[in-house]
Amino acid sequence: MSDPLRRIDALVEEDTLPTPRVRQQLRLAAGLTQTEVANAIGVKRLAIARWEAGLTQPHRGNRLNYAHLLRKLAAKHPDAAIERAPNEG
Repeated sequence: MSDPLRRIDALVEEDTLPTPRVRQQLRLAAGLTQTEVANAIGVKRLAIARWEAGLTQPHRGNRLNYAHLLRKLAAKHPDAAIERAPNEG
């Protein structure tokens, strides 16, 4: 299976999260702040910042909610769900 197909499969698994960079790209494509995402999930903004930086991972309940949100954002903003090299913008 090609890498793009694996990334797509990962987005549709119930609790699989995309890479931290894609998480941030999806949030930004939707025009959401870290605070807005945090409020929707029920965590502090710092948790979102850490998840997007790849410093920590959400626990099971938060992970399911975060994955659900990211799948919805990926459906609305499919181009943002693509992993890009830092210099590709």
